[in-house]
Amino acid sequence: MKNLKTIAVALITLVSFSANAQTTKKVNVEKSKIEWLGKKVTGQHNGTINLKEGALVFKGKALAGGNFTVDMTSINTTDLEGGMKDKLDGHLKSEDFFGVESHPTAKLVFKTLADKGNNVYTITADLEIKGKTNPIVFDMTVNKDTATSKLIVDRAKYDIKYGSGSFFDNLGDKTIYDEFELDVTLNF
Repeated sequence: MKNLKTIAVALITLVSFSANAQTTKKVNVEKSKIEWLGKKVTGQHNGTINLKEGALVFKGKALAGGNFTVDMTSINTTDLEGGMKDKLDGHLKSEDFFGVESHPTAKLVFKTLADKGNNVYTITADLEIKGKTNPIVFDMTVNKDTATSKLIVDRAKYDIKYGSGSFFDNLGDKTIYDEFELDVTLNF
């Protein structure tokens, strides 16, 4: 009888430990995607940017953390072609915007997570762009081996001033809005 109790306690401990075990899942950067959208008074542009590396951390089945590095040199405009595309890609990579020569990567590190239910989490993270780090809050949905999220980034917080009404007056229809969107799909 005593052995039976010992075995039962051991099994309960093993099951409890397994349910709380932390697992890190590396993101498949080839299958994952980040699509960006930037808007201005007279229109908008969109494109892609590549994930360099990343991982999601799970405690049991619950999302518990994450960190990602984005390859800023991969900024690619998808709504233009030819010379106009090359010109915008070059400008976005320049010091006027993301300064990829001096800052080839951006980083996102999860700080806190709140489970909203139905596999949706509200995440507070530190986002580093151009050597400046600011908090950002967004929701992420996790389903099996995929996670999706939409981040709204305020470029003014990262000292990206070009065409910004936050830094310059009288821009009129040359104004580029400070906020840009990132639609993220992670496969792991």
